[in-house]
Amino acid sequence: MHTDGLSINLATVREQWNLREAVEACLRHSITAVAPWRDQVASIGLAEAARIIRSNGLRVTGYCRGGMFPAADAGGRQAAIDDNKRAIDEAAALGADCLVLVVGGLPPGSRDIEAARRTVAEGLAAILPHARACAMPLALEPLHPMYAADRACVNTLAQALDLCDQLGDDVGVTIDVYHVWWEPGLAREIARAGRNDRILAHHICDWLVPTRDLLLDRGMMGDGVIDLPGIRRMIETAGFEGPQEVEIFSAQNWWKRPGDEVLRTCIERFNSVC
Repeated sequence: MHTDGLSINLATVREQWNLREAVEACLRHSITAVAPWRDQVASIGLAEAARIIRSNGLRVTGYCRGGMFPAADAGGRQAAIDDNKRAIDEAAALGADCLVLVVGGLPPGSRDIEAARRTVAEGLAAILPHARACAMPLALEPLHPMYAADRACVNTLAQALDLCDQLGDDVGVTIDVYHVWWEPGLAREIARAGRNDRILAHHICDWLVPTRDLLLDRGMMGDGVIDLPGIRRMIETAGFEGPQEVEIFSAQNWWKRPGDEVLRTCIERFNSVC
């Protein structure tokens, strides 16, 4: 079984290993592309994380994550902008393909989702010059509508692409199947993304029926209802041939298994399902 075109988002094994250990494990399994999270990098230090990645010749298919722009007051909104600029610097130091952005939901006490969306657009516009100066593409990740209140008020690929069109170059999308597999007109929106080279990352897992926890019960590819090969065909037809990045949050299943078993299963399902 081959691992060409496979990346592991290190959230998939975050309970088993730290960043250094996860990289070593991926290399044992001939996986040479990863996507770390900011807390994983912070735990060992940015310089050491960058050294580990460079010395092992790893591709960083994305850095997770920036975003979370809405806040209750101007000070909070500025703090989010400043933090996103730091995330851009970190992503650049790691040589990441893009900085993944989960844009944020409603500020505490708010019921105004349109205001939250305006704050997101303003925040993106504020950090975009810094991202361009660092040559770091911004990858907006629309999240399933169940997260609209607390994690992301951008919930469809269509919404995310509208924002990209508003902002211009150097902004694209992360297509995470867990969040968009259900979206009406998905094929049309993926094709639209391809016309402007907006597809920056492709995340894979599966949607379980039933789903026991909306955040922490993602499925391994092939265990749920998502048409993974069909979506990949759409994405490749749109011009994106980058890696498929496995990102699984699974508190009751995969996070409790030995990490090497998780990686072996990711490889097997990547070959047999995706």
